[in-house]
Amino acid sequence: MNALLNIQPEVTNALQNNLPVVALESTIISHGMPYPRNVETALAVEEAVRKEGAVPATIAIKDGKCCVGLSAEQLEFFGKEKNVWKVSLRDMPFVLSKNLPGATTVASTMRIAAMAGIKIFATGGTGGVHRGAENSMDISADLTEMAQTDVAVVSAGVKSILDIALTLEYMETKGIPVITFGQDEFPSFYSRNSGLLSPLRLDTAKEIADLLKIKWLAGLNGSVLIANPIPATDEVPAEVIEVHIREALAAAEKQKISGKEVTPFLLKYIAGHTHGESLEANIALVINNAKLAAQIAAAMKQQ
Repeated sequence: MNALLNIQPEVTNALQNNLPVVALESTIISHGMPYPRNVETALAVEEAVRKEGAVPATIAIKDGKCCVGLSAEQLEFFGKEKNVWKVSLRDMPFVLSKNLPGATTVASTMRIAAMAGIKIFATGGTGGVHRGAENSMDISADLTEMAQTDVAVVSAGVKSILDIALTLEYMETKGIPVITFGQDEFPSFYSRNSGLLSPLRLDTAKEIADLLKIKWLAGLNGSVLIANPIPATDEVPAEVIEVHIREALAAAEKQKISGKEVTPFLLKYIAGHTHGESLEANIALVINNAKLAAQIAAAMKQQ
């Protein structure tokens, strides 16, 4: 075990006994939702993983350690504390060396999961190529991390505030397989539809587990993006959410929001202007993703 890791006993036991484990990120707790919904959601996501027979490992940084698995008290801390860093890869050495509390993004959660030996990670939506990236060069570190780290990511697609088409092109360039679970069209986070055909489709957790085994056995390093459409009963139609996204982007530009503050600003803006409908969709999709991730993790252990 890496000296920088602080692995919760339940997770340690699962890893040592070859039981299925699912990594979970903490940015959604500290920067994605208001308190107390953030903590309630984190607990619900962990429970969804357990119901499918896997062990949840929510990841964060605290007291100079990468925490793999959080206690109820730690979840409460990250839900309430105002001065929590949003930690991507570039921030990890600083936050760890300064003993600062940090909530991990997709990229940093993947890296810490890999350090611990966890192969499956569930999140809400991944980062990607931002709209207007041809001018801003704003491309998430999530994508470069997915190109090199052997941790599969289950999400509801990439966040719809991004340029989904360019993100798919970038992943193709980086050799990252993109699978949509159970439908031909790639989802768009809050919505089941994006208007874009998914590069690949698989319909069972076992099929996905088989693909992961073959990919890594062949020495093809890097992640696989498993896009899991939000349940139909919980989605916000793409044409409805697009109006709010454009308004949020305009507001961000007007207020000169930039860098890693952009995504939290946009999600908060959209939640406020959809009267909470987007927040409820966000909660539903991350729980749905956790279930599928646990099923895949379990199927991998049966190979």
